[in-house]
Amino acid sequence: MNIDRSGVATILGVLALMGTVGGLAYQAQQGRSARRPHNHAHGTTDRGLGGHNHVVSLGNDEYHVEVVLAADGRLHLFTLGADETRVQTVAAESLPALVKGVGDPVAVDVAFAPFPQAGDPPGTTSRFIAAVPSKVTARPLELTVPSLTIEQGRFRFTMTVGPADHATEMPAKVTDDDERRLYLTPGGAYTADDIAANGRQTASEKFKGFRAKHDSHPKAGDRICPVTDTKAHEGCSWVVGGKAYQFCCPPCVDEFVKQAKERPATIRPPEDYIQK
Repeated sequence: MNIDRSGVATILGVLALMGTVGGLAYQAQQGRSARRPHNHAHGTTDRGLGGHNHVVSLGNDEYHVEVVLAADGRLHLFTLGADETRVQTVAAESLPALVKGVGDPVAVDVAFAPFPQAGDPPGTTSRFIAAVPSKVTARPLELTVPSLTIEQGRFRFTMTVGPADHATEMPAKVTDDDERRLYLTPGGAYTADDIAANGRQTASEKFKGFRAKHDSHPKAGDRICPVTDTKAHEGCSWVVGGKAYQFCCPPCVDEFVKQAKERPATIRPPEDYIQK
């Protein structure tokens, strides 16, 4: 029997190519379906709302959603593009969602209302706002949006937003040597006059024997800690930038002074730290 070896080689080459293309398509499909939303925290003052910001990726990083638990207790939801700095508009329609405190057994229905930003075309929005139901008191919050339509795609996501319990968020105390360098040398928004006003001492020296009582549910008008958003204690105050701030505990003073020295532009005035 005569075999056309060149013909066989051509057929085998075509079959191999088809297998490779099919395999790549399958892997791409599998990779796309396997991508899950991922959360990563943003700074708490990115949008000037005095709250906690979190971003979730949708699809294959095609879009993003940022949710802010603002200081006024409302949830602000922003739709963004593949580049998180780009605004993405969607239809200006009510957006149903479910919210509960992390660990709570039952979620509560909420509806995000469209609040278009300047520049959003008519009939579209890039911002939604919803009030957190009063019966949901635990923090952080677990938010689920069952269906969000962006262009031709529909997306579902669950994310955690808001401050965690103070026990898990409270910063660790700095070591003794680092503490003296932190408090007794000026830098950034922390000045030599601040050091003098604080008695030329460290927080652990000033607050020796201080017993913190953490209240994660401050009432309207209460002073709140700039670091944890829990109720501040009037006996735990520190001067930064010539102004007196109140904190919930000494380790938070450490964290705030460090912030003032390293990132002075992020320091807000004391009157911003009052529960709305």
